[in-house]
Order: sequence, then C-alpha cells, then structure tokens
Amino acid sequence: MNGTVSTLSIVFMAAAGVLSVCFPVALFVYFRRKKGADILPFFVGCAVMLLFAFVLESLAHSVVLGSPAGAAIRGNVWLYALYGGLMAGLFEETGRYLAFKTVLKKSLSNNANALMYGAGHGGFEAIVILGITSINNIAWSVMINSGSTGAITGALSGDALAQAEAAFSQLITTSPALFLLGGVERVLAIILHIALSVLVWFAVKKSRIQLFLLSIFCHFFIDAVTVLLSGFGLNALIIECAIAVITAVIVVISRKAASGAVSDDDSALSEYCD
Repeated sequence: MNGTVSTLSIVFMAAAGVLSVCFPVALFVYFRRKKGADILPFFVGCAVMLLFAFVLESLAHSVVLGSPAGAAIRGNVWLYALYGGLMAGLFEETGRYLAFKTVLKKSLSNNANALMYGAGHGGFEAIVILGITSINNIAWSVMINSGSTGAITGALSGDALAQAEAAFSQLITTSPALFLLGGVERVLAIILHIALSVLVWFAVKKSRIQLFLLSIFCHFFIDAVTVLLSGFGLNALIIECAIAVITAVIVVISRKAASGAVSDDDSALSEYCD
C-alpha cells in the first residue's frame, strides 16, 4: 500500500482517544465531589446506553433497514435523517425515562444525580465510539507505516479485502485535524446527554410528560440535522459548529426547565440552572 499515516494524525488520534475517556471520568469525579452525586447513576447511564442504543436500537435498525423500506430510507438523505433522528430520540430518551422510573427511583431526591447519569450515558458512548476506534486506528496506522498490513489483508478477499484497503487508505488521506475534531464532537455529545438527562429527570420527578417529549424532539432534531449536513457534504468544521450551536440551545432549554422545576429549597442544580 502506498503512503503512510502522518505522525500528527497518530498524535491526534491518541489525543482524541484520551479525551473520550478522561472527560467523562473527570465529570464523574467533579459531580461526585463537588455536587454530591451518587455513584450508581453514572453506571446506570452506561448500561442504558449499551442496552437501548447499542443493542435494542441496533436490532431495530437491522430489521427496518433490512426491509424493503430500508432501501428507500437509505437512498434519500431526508428520509434517512428523519428516520435516524427519530429512532435515536425514541430509544435513548425512553431508556432514560425507564431508568429514572425504576432503577434510579430512590435517587430522585438528589438532583445532581441527573448530571451524573448524563455523564455516564454520554461517556460510555464516547469511550465505545471514539476511544476504542482510536486504539484500532492507531494500531492500523502503525501497521501501515511499518509496511505490515499484509498480516491483515493477506487473509482477506473480495469485499472484505476492499473494505480493509479502503479503511487503510482513509487513514492515510484524512486530515490530522479531523481526528482531533472527533474528540471535540464527543465532548459536545456528552454535554448534550447531560442536558437531555436533566429534561427527562424532571419529566419523571415532577410528572411533566412534556419535558420527556421535549427531550425526544431535541434528540431527534440534532441527530437529523447532523445527518442532513453530512449528507449534503458540508465541511466537517461547519457541521461541528452547527452541532455546538444546537447543543448550546438545548443546554439553555434544559437549564430553564430545571430552574422551573426545582423548588426554592432544592439547590442541588442551582449552579446548573444559574
């Protein structure tokens, strides 16, 4: 294979991977020590992400996208954006809602647990999507630069070989900045998950179903916009800026919702609301 992966690309892969792990860990420590949050919500958040997003939602995608309607959905960027956004919103927000109604029912008295749950929910996603991917990309990059990719491609043929070679080529040609941008994207995603968790938390605690529906819409909207912008081939930096703006708006919405739901004698989320 011609070409090598730049040293800067490998450094940025490592930086993004470390960020995907260290940011949620730092939030865990901060919410625990400074906000007095419990430990359990963090790991429940991890479990809900695993079950509802990586297992149940993935199974639903395999059924829907594998059906005759799947080809139509994949072939139309608007349909794919609407479908992807709706599925993500329904599965993940329902997972949050059920977790707060059941496993974390006794934790509702401490509103800081909403923040802790969000850190776990988004943090698990970051570690799986970016952390593990970064390790894999670094390993492949080292193999490319050392000329030892044959250890992988030698046992492949047909579509599998073509996919491996395409993956190697992408590592060589991708701008180093894009690898670092992946870390920024995960930070924004974790912040988003914390904001959405606050909405659903008070939807359950204060029996305000409208906040649950709002969380689904917010999740749907940001995911759908992301798919649309990517489908239209916009620059990655522009897409991330758009995501950052939408995330900021959702954070403001969740803070206002929390401020309206928190009673005068309940100051657990005072800093978040203010």
